[in-house]
Amino acid sequence: MDGEEVKQQNSLELLQSVYRDEEVALHVRMRAAIECLPFENPKLSATAIAAFDGQTFAEALERCIERSKSPPMLNAPTFEIDAAEMKKPFTRNYRRF
Repeated sequence: MDGEEVKQQNSLELLQSVYRDEEVALHVRMRAAIECLPFENPKLSATAIAAFDGQTFAEALERCIERSKSPPMLNAPTFEIDAAEMKKPFTRNYRRF
């Protein structure tokens, strides 16, 4: 690797020349190769494809904004239970495996 050649390279090209040079120590070459990996082989990622059922994104966004203005339904409807029924032993309606 010449000093002039290094000055004309960008950082990725410099790292690539380091890990390709067999005169450089192996641990230095390995580190350079590791640092180049994200730029040479991009990661695969999931992309979402949303269907708006004939609506535009703006219409769906407006519906969400309106829905967020209403008070949230945190609890289910309540009903009264007789106190005598609460004093009975708890029945186990589940199966153990």
